[in-house]
Amino acid sequence: MEKDPTSAPFVRVQGLRKQFGDRQILRGVDLEIPRGITTVILGGSGAGKSVLLKHFNGLLHPDSGTVTVGGVDISGLSDRKLGDVRRRIGILFQDGALFDSMSVGANVAFPLYEAGERDKVTIAGKVAGALEKVGLAGEEEREPSKLSGGMRKRVALARAIVIRPECLLYDEPTTGLDPILSSTISELIQQLQEEFSLTSVVVTHDLAVMRAVADRVIFLNGGRVIFSGTPEQLKKSDDEAITRFLNA
Repeated sequence: MEKDPTSAPFVRVQGLRKQFGDRQILRGVDLEIPRGITTVILGGSGAGKSVLLKHFNGLLHPDSGTVTVGGVDISGLSDRKLGDVRRRIGILFQDGALFDSMSVGANVAFPLYEAGERDKVTIAGKVAGALEKVGLAGEEEREPSKLSGGMRKRVALARAIVIRPECLLYDEPTTGLDPILSSTISELIQQLQEEFSLTSVVVTHDLAVMRAVADRVIFLNGGRVIFSGTPEQLKKSDDEAITRFLNA
């Protein structure tokens, strides 16, 4: 699916810089995330991919530069003012970030309560629907600690989609999974993007995931964007860092 040139990007980043202590992570990032397609942010370990992603929903704030989401500059917004923006964006954290003290159903329901929903019948219906989408229908009473790594990822994904966001952020969604489970997660990313016309952003170092899901690719190296284009254009790049990464 090609980007619609008449449509404003869902995320626009300009001059983004971020450092922790003396370590510079992002060194002036400029990029756009088109609506309605899957953008993969690719790069090696330590390139700044996950730090960049966490700026898209205000989990981190820039030291300088701007992050605009859905036409709203979120760069300096407080957590309270970020509420409306965050309800438009779901996120799948690298480790799933499930609450082990809560059942699967309660984990998936958590964003609904956070958004102010209180009707138990409505919540139960939405939780059941989200779990069905990820192949875990009827698993509401299970304990997260009893689940496999792949099942935990899928529960976390159900939690991310239960509020029907416009955008889904995936932070290394296949880390720790074997190739078969990684392929299953890639298929889910594709299915959800197509079914809900989502804007999907996938941070990964996994080339198999990139090949399976990417409509567009952004390559991050040393805290800077060194490539933005299609997967086919990426393969033809003669940039040394990209060539080394693709052939590793």
